[in-house]
Amino acid sequence: MIISKEKNRLVIRRGEELLWVEAWGENSLRIRATRRDGMSGRDWALMEPVADTEPEITVETVDVTEPWYRDRPDRHRSAEIAQIRNGKILAQADEEGWLTFRNDRGDLLTKEYWGQRNRISGYCLPLRIDAREFRPLMGTDDYELKARFEAFDGEKIFGMGQYQIGQLDKKGCVLELAHRNSQASVPFYVSSRGYGFLWNNPAIGQCAFGMNRTEWTARSCKELDYWITAGDTPSEIEQNYSAVTGRAPMMPEYGMGYWQCRLRYRSQEEVLRVAREHKRRGYPLDVIVVDFFHWPLEGDFRFDPRFFPDPAGMVRELREMGIETAVSVWPTVDKRSANHARMKERGLLVRDDRGMDFQNTWVGETAIYDTTNPEARKFVWDACRETYYDRDGVRIFWLDEAEPEFGTYEFDLYRYHEGPALQVSNLYPKCYAQGFYEGMKAAGQEEVMSLVRCAWAGSQRYGALTWSGDISSTWRSFREQLQAGLSMGMAGIPWWTSDIGGFLGGMPGDPGFRELLVRWFQWACFCPVFRMHGERQPWYDPDEKHPAVLDGVMQISSGQPNELWSFGAEVEKVLAGYLRLRERLRPYVRQIMRETHEKGAPVMRPLFYEFPQDPVAWEWEDCYLFGPDLLVAPVMEPGRTEREVYLPAGARWRDAYTGQEYDGGRTVTVPAPAEIIPVLIRNGKDYPIYPLA
Repeated sequence: MIISKEKNRLVIRRGEELLWVEAWGENSLRIRATRRDGMSGRDWALMEPVADTEPEITVETVDVTEPWYRDRPDRHRSAEIAQIRNGKILAQADEEGWLTFRNDRGDLLTKEYWGQRNRISGYCLPLRIDAREFRPLMGTDDYELKARFEAFDGEKIFGMGQYQIGQLDKKGCVLELAHRNSQASVPFYVSSRGYGFLWNNPAIGQCAFGMNRTEWTARSCKELDYWITAGDTPSEIEQNYSAVTGRAPMMPEYGMGYWQCRLRYRSQEEVLRVAREHKRRGYPLDVIVVDFFHWPLEGDFRFDPRFFPDPAGMVRELREMGIETAVSVWPTVDKRSANHARMKERGLLVRDDRGMDFQNTWVGETAIYDTTNPEARKFVWDACRETYYDRDGVRIFWLDEAEPEFGTYEFDLYRYHEGPALQVSNLYPKCYAQGFYEGMKAAGQEEVMSLVRCAWAGSQRYGALTWSGDISSTWRSFREQLQAGLSMGMAGIPWWTSDIGGFLGGMPGDPGFRELLVRWFQWACFCPVFRMHGERQPWYDPDEKHPAVLDGVMQISSGQPNELWSFGAEVEKVLAGYLRLRERLRPYVRQIMRETHEKGAPVMRPLFYEFPQDPVAWEWEDCYLFGPDLLVAPVMEPGRTEREVYLPAGARWRDAYTGQEYDGGRTVTVPAPAEIIPVLIRNGKDYPIYPLA
């Protein structure tokens, strides 16, 4: 093993493997390794410039011997071991190049796992399992990679993005490192042991947080790349992480209010009718969303004039009412669209390594535009700027299908500008948001926010508001969205929302669905973005006069009504109360968003985020903090009229509904009648929550 120092970098050569350990941001290290000629130079999620630092790098010579030859001086020899310290984090490389990470107090954070002998420690396992395993993919200079780390009893893992599972603590979970509709792989987590870890690799793979070891797999890549940081609190860890991957902009004012949407508004007349009715009833409304298939063909990037004859006039009238218009853009390009031939000729579409040259067949044969290609991003933005932005005045874009949603998720079929899909697929949603963010910024727009159906590490810097995809209208799905939102926040994606009531299903006249909708709406009032959406049943209205097929293109139904007044007068009254509550909380929401922008703090926070010294706070998964001061305990089971809530130690709490006060460090049972979501206010603060007005 050969050890050297290069500026802020510890360099270790182990035969054919090259290993770099270098300071990268405050209290943080970046680790890269390869068996190729050198590193690729790609920074992936680590996009923010970091200050030059001078870590302390030392190399020490020690005597070593085989443990079974301690009495044989002739078997003794010397070896070099190395360490690098950057602020609160220390990495130690033993004589075989395996790494151990500690904090500034000497506490073990984590360490690479290897199942073979170590002469210094005397520990010996003849398993021959490497911590960093590069398995060549024959005929290429690429590798299947496995990186292994020790597992620790009692460790808790939080973050990793959005998975439709019930666990907030990901310890014991096996997670696919790939995007799908309702799944967003954001491979950063915060450990209860006091460190944060980013798998800085956009390849398709898997992570298993096993009881015996943690194992990361990339199906195809060129090098190992991960980043690790130490912090005394979860907030310090998040601050370190967001400093190197980027922080969300300050949320625009319209993002803090209420967004109205349903499966789709089929025409300009329908959009304006709903908006006018909102205003007539005196309900606040910040954004109305014109969803998919308002275009003639996928890839046309414009309103269909047959149904939207004057989109500029529509946007103008909405803005006069104080309502912004969000417009859906899909990355799919129909072969019949004029843009398809132009984009294919210039190499701007995702390529198939074999088979047909299109990736989806839902409404037509469609290809997917390649967001990893800067020229493709410019082409799509220029097309949207010419129509939606410059001509029609639209300033918010809904970037749907952002995984992207392939007809079949066989990732070895596809190839991007950046490389094979197996190596770079997870970049797609970040690059999607990047194209529109940079386009709007170049056009002079100061505040940018795009609704995007997926994210990867760093998406937050491009104003990405992620939502949880096409989830079902069930109580189980409702419960899963709570941990999904909290996990996205801990993974560094603070702007997040879900479809109130779920997307797939839900009959407006069904009493069971109405109860679910009310409970979901209450909870959404205390989410980063408050947004109604859903494909209400039955999907097709038998009284619709619109044709099912027009000019050879299938026409999508509007679905059933999904406005506040669509579920009966009793439900409407409750929902309207929460609209007004959100308006009263706008100064507090603005305060949270400022902290998110400046420090990278999540908007929705697990209890331990503010109370890391309380061990019980690390255990509770079904209540959370909305910002620093409001503890929210959503009711996520039918028929419940009360629920238990844990109040973290170190604060005093007041029930916003009853006014009763409690000392922290205890579990209490609080009332939760049908119209009330339990909210407890911290340390004598006063926020205008109940009674509902």
